[in-house]
Amino acid sequence: MTKIVVIGGGAAGLKAAARARRRDEEAEITVIEAGEYPSMSRCGLPYYIEGLVHEIENLLQTTYGAVRTPEFFKRVKNIDVLTKTKAKRIDREKKVVEIERNGSSDELPYDYLVIATGSKPARPQIPGIDAEGVVHLHSAEDAEKIVEAWEDGAEEAVIIGGGLIGMECAEALSRLDMKVTMVEIMDHILPTLLDAEMAALVKAHLKENGVEVLTGYRVEEIVTDGEAVSGVKIGEKVMPAQLVLIATGVRPNVELAKSAGLEIGETGAIKVNKYLQTSDPSIYAGGDCVENIHILTGKPIYAPLGSTANKHGRVMGDNVTGGKSTFPGVIGTTIFKVFDFTVARTGLTEKEARQLGYDVITAIAPSPDRFHHYPGQKPIRVKIIADKSGKLLGAQAVGLGVVDKRIDVLATAIQMGATIDDVANLDLAYAPPFSMALDTVIVAANIARNKRDGLIESISAEELRKKIESDEDFIILDVRTDEEAEKNPLEDRRVIHIPLDRLRESVDKLPKDREIFTVCQVGARGYEAARFLIQKGFRAKMVEGGMAILGVLVSR
Repeated sequence: MTKIVVIGGGAAGLKAAARARRRDEEAEITVIEAGEYPSMSRCGLPYYIEGLVHEIENLLQTTYGAVRTPEFFKRVKNIDVLTKTKAKRIDREKKVVEIERNGSSDELPYDYLVIATGSKPARPQIPGIDAEGVVHLHSAEDAEKIVEAWEDGAEEAVIIGGGLIGMECAEALSRLDMKVTMVEIMDHILPTLLDAEMAALVKAHLKENGVEVLTGYRVEEIVTDGEAVSGVKIGEKVMPAQLVLIATGVRPNVELAKSAGLEIGETGAIKVNKYLQTSDPSIYAGGDCVENIHILTGKPIYAPLGSTANKHGRVMGDNVTGGKSTFPGVIGTTIFKVFDFTVARTGLTEKEARQLGYDVITAIAPSPDRFHHYPGQKPIRVKIIADKSGKLLGAQAVGLGVVDKRIDVLATAIQMGATIDDVANLDLAYAPPFSMALDTVIVAANIARNKRDGLIESISAEELRKKIESDEDFIILDVRTDEEAEKNPLEDRRVIHIPLDRLRESVDKLPKDREIFTVCQVGARGYEAARFLIQKGFRAKMVEGGMAILGVLVSR
C-alpha cells in the first residue's frame, strides 16, 4: 500500500490528495494542516470582511453546500486530515515527517511526500509594526481581527501597499464605512500588474469611491497610543488610523523544504521540474511555495495564485500515483474587482517587455463592452503589448463593463503563441447584448497592426503628461466636440481645439513645423485626425486612450 503524506491543507495540498484518491483507492493518504481550517478559500476573505460572505464556514463549503471538515474528508474521500498539526522536520533518509500535535510528537512514514506549505505575508521593516491593530489578511484569524477592530469602533484605516490584496481590502473596509487611505511606495498603484496609464484609471476609480491614494510615498513609522495603533507617519504627516493593514505581498513558505536540503530556486521559492518534483524524486511541491516557469520568457517566476495551486494539485496527485502529468508554466493572468471596476492582466506588461529587450508595439482600445445602443452597456479599456514581429506578449483590461472574457481570450491567444493578425481575425461571438460587431480585443489588435504597418504613430498618455510638464514646443490638437471640451478642458498653452468635423476646413490653421498630438475622448477620432494630418504632410501622432486616460494623469 502506497503511503502518501501531504504537508499543507490548502488548495494545492488537498487537491493533490483528492486527485490521488480518485486514482488510487488503496493508497494511505494523510494531510497535515497547521491551522484549524482545511481547504479554506482565502480568496474569499475580503468578502467575509465586507459582509457578502456571512460566516467563515461558508468559505469551507463545496459547491453543493457540504462543509469540508476533517470528518468530511475522511467520510467522503477516506483521507486523514490532521488539523492543528505542525510538520517539524522531513527526514529524507528515513522517509518520515516528524509532526507535533496536541503537545505530542510523532512520525509519519511516506513513500511519496507532497509539500504544499503555501506562502506567508511579507513583513516590511517599519517601526511599530507589532502594535495592536496592525494586521495582515492571510488567514481566517486575520479576517476576524479586522472585523473585531471595526466592531470595536475603528473608523479610519491605512492600507500599506497598493497591490492586489490592498485593492480588495480597500473596497471591503470602505463598505464598513471606514475612511480608507492607501499608501504605495512606487509611483503608481499595482506596479507589478499594470502599466502606469492603466493603473491611473484604477486610481481614479478608487478616489471616486472615497479612497485616498498616495503613490510614491514611504511609510516611516506606525504610530501608537500605548500598545494600540493611532496613526501612520508618511513623510512629516501622520495619517490617523485605528486599523493598519499590511498588504505588501507574500513570500513562499520554504523553511521546511530548505531545512530538508531541497533545492530553492532563484525566486526564493522551491525549485521543481515539469512534473512538480523537487530535487528529491520522492518529494513533490506545488502551490504558493514553488516557483513556476513563465511560458513566454522561459524564466522562473513567483506567481502565487489559487488557480495555479489547484492545477498543481492535480498534477501532483497524478504523479504520486504513477502518472506522468506535467505543468507547462504560467503567463501571470490575474483579475480582481474593486468597487464596480474590473481589473485584469495577462502576459508581460509593456515595462517588462521592454526590459526583456522586445521591440514593443502597444495599443489601447476604448470601447463599450457591448453594442453602444444596447441598454446597460459600460465602458472598458483594453491594452495589448506585442513585438514588432506581431507576436502577442501581454494584455491589460480595466473598466465598468465585462472584462473577464476579453482577458481570457487574450490569455488563450498568448499561451497558444498567437500574433496580432491572428487576434484581429478571431471568429468571436457577436450579438448586441454581448459585444460590439468588432470586439474590443479585435480593435486593439487592428490598432497594433496599423502601428506595425506604419500607418500611424502614437504617444502614450503617460508620455504626453511628461511632455506637458516640460517646456517643449508642440501642439496638442483636441478634436473633441465643443461640449466635450468645455465639460472637461485640457488646460495648456499648446492646446488647439478643432472638432474633427471641422478639421478639414481648418487644417491651414495648424503649423507644419511642430509635432502634433491628436486627442479625443477615447481615441478613435484622434486616430482619424492623425491619419488625415499625416497624409497632408504634418508630423502627427495620436494620443492612446484619449482624454479618458490623459485627463486622469494630468489631474493627479
